[in-house]
Amino acid sequence: MNLRDLTYLCAVAQTRHFGQAAEHCNVSQPTLSAQIRKLEDELGVTLFERTNKSVRLTPVGQEIVSIAQRIEQGAADIRRTATAHRDPLAGKVRLGIIPTIAPMIIPSLLSMTAQAFPNLHLSFVEDMTDPLLDMLKSGTLDAAILATNPDHPTLTEISLYDEPFWVAFPKGHRLETKAHLAALDVDPGELLLLSEGHCFRDQALSVCRHALVQNTAMPGTRATSMETILNLVAAGAGVTLVPALVTRGGRLAETGVMARPFDLSEGGDMASRRVRLVFRHATPRRRLMTALSDAIAADLSPLVRAVPKVN
Repeated sequence: MNLRDLTYLCAVAQTRHFGQAAEHCNVSQPTLSAQIRKLEDELGVTLFERTNKSVRLTPVGQEIVSIAQRIEQGAADIRRTATAHRDPLAGKVRLGIIPTIAPMIIPSLLSMTAQAFPNLHLSFVEDMTDPLLDMLKSGTLDAAILATNPDHPTLTEISLYDEPFWVAFPKGHRLETKAHLAALDVDPGELLLLSEGHCFRDQALSVCRHALVQNTAMPGTRATSMETILNLVAAGAGVTLVPALVTRGGRLAETGVMARPFDLSEGGDMASRRVRLVFRHATPRRRLMTALSDAIAADLSPLVRAVPKVN
């Protein structure tokens, strides 16, 4: 038994198809099938139920694949540790980002890292906070850009910036005539929110506390993206809160949506979220995390506020 055999095993378990697994592993199907057979003979158990139409893990196969995946992850950690020792600012980095940050930050991240870290190769996973935290803890991700405190003993963070919330409303809306906006100016009956599970939904409600019980805008509507919410706003279905970077470059005006920040004298300090880079305490790439956070902080939009570094 060797790591190559475990890689083949995990690939078949993931794809449920010998041909696709072989393609994923860059080997011929007969080679992969023969190695799986040899592994079964060595272990003395059947790992897969095979038919002409399907491949299914046996109960013992499921247990062994679970162990094999942990071994594969450990081997990947060994490779990353060695890479980090040779060049802390090189290699592959898997970065998770929540959906209300990803579209605004990924383009600048790619441009910035290409210049600052030419030997670094970023790949992205966009998902909600809880799945990203699970992937961080399991080692599937190297780091994640989140807007909530990770609050887990194996994780740590570097604060990046504070992002104010703006109110978005359709052109001609009554809010357009107000010189200053406060949270109480938002009518709970008009407030459109992302579906449950998005941390930004909870953060928006924490700003508009008066909408916690009263919110009745478009009952039954479940929007899973900021783009959908803004399309509803453009259609006159209501108003919403957006992170400041959504307004960058005047992109909302082209859609018929206007946006305005809260008046700082009316509790504006509370109307924001802290964005942070989260990673495991035990990561061998802490120097890279520090360099990455410094590079992000050096390239901030004036729409957000840098978090002072703690010495």
